[in-house]
Amino acid sequence: MSSLARLRLPRRVARIPFIRTIQTTADTTQLQDNAHETEPFWVKIHEDSFQTYNCDKPELDVKVTKNELLHMYRQMQTMRRMEMAADALYKAKMIRGFCHLAIGQEAVSVGLEHGITKNDKVITSYRCHPLAVLRGGTIQGVIGELLGRQIGMSHGKGGSMHIFTPSFFGGNGIVGAQVPLGAGIAFAQKYTEEATCTFTLYGDGAANQGQVFEAFNMAKLWDLPCVFVCENNKYGMGTSAERSSSNTQYFTRGDKIPGLQVNGMDIIAVKQSVEYARRWTVEDKKGPLLLEFVTYRYGGHSMSDPGTTYRTREEVQRMRSTQDPIRGLQRYIEEWGLASEQELKQIDKEAKSTVDNAVEEAKASPIPDTKDLWTDIYYAGTEPPFMRGREREEIHHY
Repeated sequence: MSSLARLRLPRRVARIPFIRTIQTTADTTQLQDNAHETEPFWVKIHEDSFQTYNCDKPELDVKVTKNELLHMYRQMQTMRRMEMAADALYKAKMIRGFCHLAIGQEAVSVGLEHGITKNDKVITSYRCHPLAVLRGGTIQGVIGELLGRQIGMSHGKGGSMHIFTPSFFGGNGIVGAQVPLGAGIAFAQKYTEEATCTFTLYGDGAANQGQVFEAFNMAKLWDLPCVFVCENNKYGMGTSAERSSSNTQYFTRGDKIPGLQVNGMDIIAVKQSVEYARRWTVEDKKGPLLLEFVTYRYGGHSMSDPGTTYRTREEVQRMRSTQDPIRGLQRYIEEWGLASEQELKQIDKEAKSTVDNAVEEAKASPIPDTKDLWTDIYYAGTEPPFMRGREREEIHHY
């Protein structure tokens, strides 16, 4: 028996299959031919920029133009400057209440806008400032709204989480509640036979909400032209995705709805995936699709969150220095010979000047009048005969 005990049997090593993971570096797209000043030219997106669930990958070969890339760069810089201005105004106690910034996630909002049409609809949660501007709003309108001024896009009465345009349905404060609303907008588009779709955005933190799965079911049951977009920035408030979700591959959660995971730090990959999703829902009429943009926020969940109690400062700094979406696009532009470093710095200065001027204009705007509290409660023409105020005796007649 002792000899048997000393006998060593060969160990069986379990073979773990190789699983490709999503690429989240911001500058992996490669130039395929010579870049042109005026003509479109070909680039190739890294093959690991997409992962699929029950659908094919988008084409990796993409046509881009110098003007579009520079326009994207200008918009990304301007949106970041706007969010940085909001950060400063909040710390100066000029902005009160909730305020959620999207610094680090600019490739998602700008890439989305470049992949859709003006008639498509977008709805999102509370991290909404860049989309509000890109969907037809103004910087002074957003900053004014945050400051509670009449120039604000909701006349100073909505605040950070309630900003709208005719094609942008907010800005919604209840976690996940915008997802069934987005499905409803898509239902209206199908009912009226519009050749448009709705992009319904939510975060990884909202992905576990029951109403999200209910919306998935109805959208697939009726094959609605709805693209569900999960902005996975790795943390829901102060909880990492791995601690809150048994399945962190959010693009696979649609059951019968196919899904596509995308490198949300490379704006070219984002735009290509959005065009793919729009073609899927509108032109090919295949019903809903689930997109997951893997991205990262540099700041906390909101202004009350320092963002460093559940992750290290080194992690944030590493993402800023190695995977920043704006720096990634900057490298494309410079390495492909589309603009010099000095020309891009000039764009940066212009973006800062634009935002600074908008902030001053917003500051100069007056706060809403008391009478304005009775407006914008009901859709025009549907108001009741009167409304009661804070006290029983406080009555306003329409």
